[in-house]
Amino acid sequence: MLNNLIIRAEKPSDYKNTELMAMRSFWNKYFPAATEHFMIRIIRESKDYIPEISRVAEWNGRIVGAVYYTRARIVDGDVSHDVITFGPLAVEPTLEGHDIGGMLMRETIRLAKEAGFSGIVLMGEPYYYPRFGFRRGAEFGLTDPEGNTFDALMCLPLNNDFSDIKGKYFESPDFEKLEDQERLAEINKEFPEYRKVKVQEGFMQIFEQHLGVVEAIEDGIYMVRYWELVISAKLSENLKETPVVGSDVQFAWNHKVEGGSMITKVFKNLLD
Repeated sequence: MLNNLIIRAEKPSDYKNTELMAMRSFWNKYFPAATEHFMIRIIRESKDYIPEISRVAEWNGRIVGAVYYTRARIVDGDVSHDVITFGPLAVEPTLEGHDIGGMLMRETIRLAKEAGFSGIVLMGEPYYYPRFGFRRGAEFGLTDPEGNTFDALMCLPLNNDFSDIKGKYFESPDFEKLEDQERLAEINKEFPEYRKVKVQEGFMQIFEQHLGVVEAIEDGIYMVRYWELVISAKLSENLKETPVVGSDVQFAWNHKVEGGSMITKVFKNLLD
């Protein structure tokens, strides 16, 4: 945990720094590049934005995390229930492992409960959010707009046990603006150009691990470039190909043990 970490409301002077941090947080996670910085702008412009419970994390004068809340609905036939959702939850990638995301979640869940919201519903990472009390939406009779349910659809009741709430989950319609590729391209001109990486054909989801490039090899230890950091790592026993200097790799980052990180995959960037 970082000393002197401050969780607070976002100010206009934070906007650009928060967007850059969010871009870095999600870069090459789902697909080459990211759109979360664009999403944040859409949220700020939306009538469904809830700034009173959204928060940023500041450390040593730098924005290192953020979470944004918006209004959502659960619809069951002619009956509609108001709930809230959040996203993106972003953390500066070079500061992972310091519970920044956890602190943002615990504080904003508290604020949401005190504000009287009935519950939080989201589409998110099922390995991460249960630690904050989220449960599968199927337990509450919740589905996506098409009537499907899966582990990523989760719910956290706050001031309602959800026994009388069930149906289809709908986010703010403003999220459809993410399809505006022309506006995204214009916004991207405001930010640094980072390398785009594609690990595989189709959908990517690189969350429990990270992507990096082998920068040096010293006595069987591989020095992996990850943003501004160089992380020492060993090779997984199940690795099928031995990396060389310059190899694109996927690695599991052990934040607590120096040299405890592990390269799990060598891949070719399909965009090169």
